[in-house]
Amino acid sequence: MLTPAIIARVVGAALEEDAPWGDLTSSALLPADATATADLVAREPGVFSGGDAFTAAFALTDPALRIDVHVGDGDEFSAGDVLASVSGSARSILTAERIALNFTQRMSGIATATASYVREVASTRARIADTRKTTPGLRAFERHAVVSGGGHNHRYSLSDAVMAKDNHLAVLQRSGADLATALRDALSRLPHTTHVVVEVDRLDQIAAVLDGGAHTVLLDNFSLEELRAGVAAIGGRAQVEASGGVSLDTVADIAATGVDVISVGALTHSARALDLGLDVRID
Repeated sequence: MLTPAIIARVVGAALEEDAPWGDLTSSALLPADATATADLVAREPGVFSGGDAFTAAFALTDPALRIDVHVGDGDEFSAGDVLASVSGSARSILTAERIALNFTQRMSGIATATASYVREVASTRARIADTRKTTPGLRAFERHAVVSGGGHNHRYSLSDAVMAKDNHLAVLQRSGADLATALRDALSRLPHTTHVVVEVDRLDQIAAVLDGGAHTVLLDNFSLEELRAGVAAIGGRAQVEASGGVSLDTVADIAATGVDVISVGALTHSARALDLGLDVRID
């Protein structure tokens, strides 16, 4: 989803927000012909993501800058590693510095957090997936970072799949509709390529969801014992997803219950920015 057009639009908007009338400090203090080289240096170990956003921040500021990214998205690195370099106008480098760092620190933080979850479930069948709990306007960047860390993307938007959650079911119940019948009717009208997910919070809801033909049953906030019972009840007739109460301390036990997917909102809404710095060397 992280296309060149999205990168140019979002990074361009960030640059405009940060320097709407230019960089007053750099233009006031630095000679117009001053040049420099700056290295993107890791202050801590992690998994890299955001190389294209880093490049765009500098290239959109000054096409004459030379930008070299030394690692690929998804590559692991150690503290002290030089991840990228940029050289050219000192004014231009310092103008784009913060925006370039904002994207790479945020995205590398998400990638690093995701990799930690993926390692915890490596011996199981479960895949780690993100959610729509993303920063408004930055979904494509944050979702890309999840993939950099070895995770998988859930539906990108409300337009991509049918996902009936507790509030949808509450409205259906209040209207007197039968869940299985409503699902079968929806499936009869939807394109055959549309995936249907239904969230349940009780074991006794599973039978109706399966009867309705859902492709994935999402077991929300189930205990480990309930997850095992849910997997057994579904018996391979649908994909099983678990969500709620997922942390690095719990994810391995959740995966061991036999679920197919574990969705983790914390990958995007709680990941901290990784400590990366731009160290300038004067030419």
